[in-house]
Amino acid sequence: MAIEATAPSSALIQNDIVVFGLIAATLGMIFWLASGPTPFWRKFFAWVPALLLCYFVPALYNTTRLIDGEGSQLYYLASRVLLPAALVLLTLSIDLKGILKLGPKLLFVFCMGTLGVVLGAIIAFQLMEWFWPAAVAGDTWKGMAALSGSWIGGGANMVAIREIYGVDATLFGQFAVVDVALASLLMASLLFLANRQQQIDLRSGADTRALDEMKERVAAYEAANARIPTLSDLMMIVGWAFGIVAVAHAIANPASGWFKANVAWAGQFSLDAPFVWIVVLSTLGGLVLSFTRVRSLENAGASKVGTVFLYFLIACIGMQMDFLKLANRPELLVIGTIWMSVHVVTIWYAAKLVKAPLFYFGVGSMGNIGAAASAPVIAAAFHPTLAPVGVLLGTVGYATGTVIAYFLGQVLRLMAGQ
Repeated sequence: MAIEATAPSSALIQNDIVVFGLIAATLGMIFWLASGPTPFWRKFFAWVPALLLCYFVPALYNTTRLIDGEGSQLYYLASRVLLPAALVLLTLSIDLKGILKLGPKLLFVFCMGTLGVVLGAIIAFQLMEWFWPAAVAGDTWKGMAALSGSWIGGGANMVAIREIYGVDATLFGQFAVVDVALASLLMASLLFLANRQQQIDLRSGADTRALDEMKERVAAYEAANARIPTLSDLMMIVGWAFGIVAVAHAIANPASGWFKANVAWAGQFSLDAPFVWIVVLSTLGGLVLSFTRVRSLENAGASKVGTVFLYFLIACIGMQMDFLKLANRPELLVIGTIWMSVHVVTIWYAAKLVKAPLFYFGVGSMGNIGAAASAPVIAAAFHPTLAPVGVLLGTVGYATGTVIAYFLGQVLRLMAGQ
């Protein structure tokens, strides 16, 4: 998800270091309250997950112009440094055999989520053409094509489709706001549901055996091997995490540049986007470490450090949220709402059809809508050890997003009569 700044910042706090401190203090306060210092807060957090507040409180700061989340560089720092570092640490302890045992149901639900995005765009366009023709007049189809790139893959795919179809900068920015608003609302909803996964799975009769077995293996391993981390442990955790992030960044730019210059189809699979390489290489780095003795750092809390990084990423994603900007073209929000609803209904029905647990629905949906930047967050909300599953699905979305969005754009162009 990406938004272009169109005007000078009017925020009260414009110093990113101050904003960083405010976000850190906010996260600290949220988790202190979540620990239940009073009966009121114990009851409050029994219904409202701490993760949700980590997202919405920074969004409130941005909407009220206390901070300028769009103009801040903190999201860039979090997505390019903290996210890949978190992926290293969360993948370092990966149970690869356990993930493979999750079976084909997960991939089926994910693919149905992609189908839901495609169908949602077509249905939303047709309904608006019947009931609000002005909403889809002109080049609106181009903006929808770009948004589909983001909702099937990620920000890199959205930009790629913008270049392919020559989407106007203003229209692109308006659809980027719709992207952030609805994708963020979906993420908030999934974070809320993740706190109630056991009750929902029990009520729906979902088959959670493979998922439960994986969680039990991880819990048993942690109970048998966990230790109080020493200073050396923490330094090693940080060293491996950011060391691999540095290597990923060092390779990403020349690799993406080479593919862009020498491989004609590189753009179709986002291989010309450095961020894709950063995510993939960081994940592969953590996966390689999981087969070495470095994996023992999980006993000292490597995944917990990675989860801290993820919480900062969640807060930085929230910082970009500003519902007030949707007032410029409210019809685009209507298009996006219909579109997102079709996606959710499609993937929900697919999950119900195969009796998949709520986790499959959540990570399958966010693997499309949020890609590799958000899917691990949702996966970790269900269980920290499941974050790599989100990464894998997010990278699949990156690989297919531009191609599918391109052909969807052609369908929308024909529907628009152009």
